[in-house]
Amino acid sequence: MLEDKDLVSIQEVRSKVEKAYGAWLKYRDYSQQQVDAVVEAMAAAGRANAGRLAEMAVAETGYGNAKDKYVKNLLAADWLARRMRGMKTVGVLRESPEERIVEIGVPMGVVAAILPTTNPTSTAIYKILISLKAGNAIVISPHPRAHQSTCHTAALLHQAAVEAGAPPDLIQCVDNATIEATNALMRHERTAVILSTGGAGIVKAAYSSGKPAFGVGPGNVPALIDASADVEDAVAKVVAGKSFDYGTVCSSEQALVAEEGLRGRIVAALKANKAHIVDDAQRDALGRLLLMPNWTVNPQCVGQSPVRIAQMAGFEAPPDASILCAEIGGVGKQHPLSAEKLSPVLALYFVKDFPAALDACFALLKFGGMGHTAVIHAKDDARVREFTARMPAMRVLVNTPAPQGSTGITTNIFPSMTLGCGAAAGNGTSDNVGPLHLIDIKRLAYVVREPQEAFEMPLEYAGAPPAPAAAVDRPVVAAAVERYLAARGIGTGKTAPPSPPVPRAASCGCAGSSSAGPTCGLPGRPAAAVSARPEAPPARPEAPPQPADVVCEADVRAAIAAKLKIYVGPRTIVTPSARDLAGAADVLAPVKG
Repeated sequence: MLEDKDLVSIQEVRSKVEKAYGAWLKYRDYSQQQVDAVVEAMAAAGRANAGRLAEMAVAETGYGNAKDKYVKNLLAADWLARRMRGMKTVGVLRESPEERIVEIGVPMGVVAAILPTTNPTSTAIYKILISLKAGNAIVISPHPRAHQSTCHTAALLHQAAVEAGAPPDLIQCVDNATIEATNALMRHERTAVILSTGGAGIVKAAYSSGKPAFGVGPGNVPALIDASADVEDAVAKVVAGKSFDYGTVCSSEQALVAEEGLRGRIVAALKANKAHIVDDAQRDALGRLLLMPNWTVNPQCVGQSPVRIAQMAGFEAPPDASILCAEIGGVGKQHPLSAEKLSPVLALYFVKDFPAALDACFALLKFGGMGHTAVIHAKDDARVREFTARMPAMRVLVNTPAPQGSTGITTNIFPSMTLGCGAAAGNGTSDNVGPLHLIDIKRLAYVVREPQEAFEMPLEYAGAPPAPAAAVDRPVVAAAVERYLAARGIGTGKTAPPSPPVPRAASCGCAGSSSAGPTCGLPGRPAAAVSARPEAPPARPEAPPQPADVVCEADVRAAIAAKLKIYVGPRTIVTPSARDLAGAADVLAPVKG
């Protein structure tokens, strides 16, 4: 019997993946109607148990509060389920008679779902619903500190699914989760796709597994309150977002940014919403408490109440404090509270004007929230658009608490507990992940045109275009042609300069006594300069050969027959037929002249 915990967990993973895969082989043939019946039954079970599951999550992890975790459970079991109704995910998704295209949804297979400790039950409901809506099976690897609440949630939904007609074993939850087991799950040959929610390490492991993966990046959400905003309403919404489940949602506000002129109204509104504003010493104490030396969030502070965090930092906060607020003077490691905190602690950053506010929000995202979420409270839509264009965030929210807006509760963004951050954060998507991310789409395409009808250019290949011609020295060419014609007795009306003497060992029969006889048909034509290949080195140096003015095909044939060379220079005119014939026989000999 295996006793090593890692080996036990790896063996469990292998067994549960195989079970899920076997169930999926049956489930993948279900119709859309059958799939939807299963999803509706699971969602109903999630709604019926939303409160109890919220209490279980808080009791087991110590993170957050039950009333807000109940809302997050309903986000998945109620709002998400309703948004998915009528969504086509299996079989024919869309058919376009005009385009003659049919799109068909194809399930991926087994989904490996990695869950966090901050939102264990709501994330379990969410991932199970979108996986089975897409026609897939799922194997869940819970966080060790949230094992009981996560697997209990999975068991409730599995029972409801089977009662609605789903194959047994379609939903699996690992009882003995370890890092090794989670890695084995992500790399298993039966695993088709990974849904990873958690810290940077597990997300990186998912993307390094060799499987398709959807992970998320960290959130360091700035909330800009513009001068055009309803300041009191904006502050109330920032406090509502920051305090939601004690700051455990990755898209909760981390810093409030505003112009200096709004300081008085904002501070008054914070106090009216029971925010406790700390002094400089308390701010520094919070910075030392919340961030570890390796610049990660202190896990002992995640999701704790404002009163509890104040006590841990060494000071007292009012028992009804909603959040803790600390003013910072910049962004970066010199200002620890400018980072993501995963707790109800909000940084305050006042700047001189709107451009400076844009710079501050950009810096906050770059410091630890690239691609995630940004918020602006404003009535001036021009400033909203300017803010949107500047922020490196894939969700820009307007006049809403950030957690509720980013997850689709107060906006029409798709309801989701996995918020993609795009390429800026190394994520495969910038979307709120849903069931359509967990299917492949097969396309049936009928012929609609002939190949030549698809292009504006002719399809017949005519070869590469000719190389551009060299620049022509027209006076030189004209003089050569006149000498050529004058030597043959053809008048041009001009006196051609005499051709220079050409030393040669032989010539074509046009001008001399070569045994080759006449070949060009023009009496009195001086042949192209040629030279016999010497049998032995000459006894004394001869004058350098002079290049011919013009070389025609007949000259080349005569040279080939006599085994001679024809000397050509940069100004020699060689007819195309002569050049083609000479190239194969290596007759032309370049010389300077």
